[in-house]
Amino acid sequence: MFASPTKGLNERIESLREHLANENPLLIDIIASFQELDKVAYRLGLLKRDDSFATKIAWWPLVSILGTFSAGKSSFINNYVGHKLQKTGNQAVDDKFTVICFTQDDEARVLPGLALDADPRFPFYQISEEIEKVASGEGGRVDTYLQLKTCPSEAIRGKILIDSPGFDADQQRNSTLRITDHIIDLSDLVLVFFDARHPEPGAMQDTLEHLVAGTVRRNDANKVLFILNQIDTTAQEDNAEDVIAAWQRALAQCGLASGRFYAIYNDAVAMPMADENQKKRYQSKRDADLGEITQRISEVSVERLYRIIGALENTANDIEHRIVPKLRELLSIWSKRVLLLDAIVLIPTIVVLLGLTINAGYWLGSSFEPPWLGLLGSPGIDRTVLLALIIIGIGAIHFWMRKLVAKYMARKLAKAKGLGDLVHAFLANTRYWRSIFMRRPLGWNRFSKRRVIRTREAADQFVQILNNQFTNPSGGAKESKENSSEIENT
Repeated sequence: MFASPTKGLNERIESLREHLANENPLLIDIIASFQELDKVAYRLGLLKRDDSFATKIAWWPLVSILGTFSAGKSSFINNYVGHKLQKTGNQAVDDKFTVICFTQDDEARVLPGLALDADPRFPFYQISEEIEKVASGEGGRVDTYLQLKTCPSEAIRGKILIDSPGFDADQQRNSTLRITDHIIDLSDLVLVFFDARHPEPGAMQDTLEHLVAGTVRRNDANKVLFILNQIDTTAQEDNAEDVIAAWQRALAQCGLASGRFYAIYNDAVAMPMADENQKKRYQSKRDADLGEITQRISEVSVERLYRIIGALENTANDIEHRIVPKLRELLSIWSKRVLLLDAIVLIPTIVVLLGLTINAGYWLGSSFEPPWLGLLGSPGIDRTVLLALIIIGIGAIHFWMRKLVAKYMARKLAKAKGLGDLVHAFLANTRYWRSIFMRRPLGWNRFSKRRVIRTREAADQFVQILNNQFTNPSGGAKESKENSSEIENT
């Protein structure tokens, strides 16, 4: 009765386990907890058989680098990895999202977007489906949006960098913004670059609105760092503080009330500074800010573990506190609309037919006796058959209308922000064998609720085990390795 994962999905999950096995045993147990939630989601109709919550998150530490074109993103990446990996220039030189990961080969390689779209280990797994939702027909052109670059740099061993195209440069803007939202969700750290050479941030209000306003409403907004790059260009006017203040005001207008704002530049392409004191002042500011940024990048491996555990707990909470109540509400609305449509369509239809047959003299008392009925054979049998056909006809109209209402509501859901994941679950709950008076979502019972509660408790245990590896609140002796590996008994 209930769906189970496909063979292909099981193979992908097993491949994921194999790649994570040598990194941290905690990750393997978290995968198992995600699969526990999968079972609940299959019963609710929330997931299809080839979907898993475990394939919807990034399992590798992920740093995303966003911003406008010519903001110095590529120069920053090249300087960080120690390789001339990304093209640089004052114009839009990169029009794709570039995923950068470590390789043991001696040289860098460029692989097509398909390498990301088809591999569940990477953050863009099945992103073609997301692109297709925004721009019909574009999902099959994933290579025009994505590329994978490998680099033999120890700086990125064990983590993934994502370089975005400049927002001002990309012609497929809606698709670019959809992918941007996707990677912000997945990332452990997001670096948003702005260009100090453009001191009028108001002219970029649309970009600021998307990059800033969209992040300040997030629970994990502290993972977003706003960076004013190429601040050395203010040296001639010696007005770095004024430029920084202008950008801070622009960010504040978009809702950023707090958070770190960094100002940096690259020595290799910096403007010459004749005044030695000025040069030291700029370098001191740059070094301090750049040091904090690189420190945050170095910590993403730890942040990744907390992020994944947080995703597990959030998924459990989402099912119980958002999905199930929303499904109850939707089923109630659907039921009322179907009954209303029944009243509007079926009752008048029955009344009209009854009136016409009475007017035609087809009724003898309470007996339906149309003159043509006797021509068909035995009147008794034919009246029974006729009654059955009438009931079947009325039932067919009713089920057609309930399906029509469900499809209409599903289309509205698909367009509503934050409700797209409910479409499949809602349609599964409105199948023909489900009574319109059944308000309890399909598959949601005390066993499903208990499974969600156990998963949430497991997430809390995962956090405690992780805390034992990095903290010691009691001030006593540090936990032994045996205690820190408590995950094996969780």
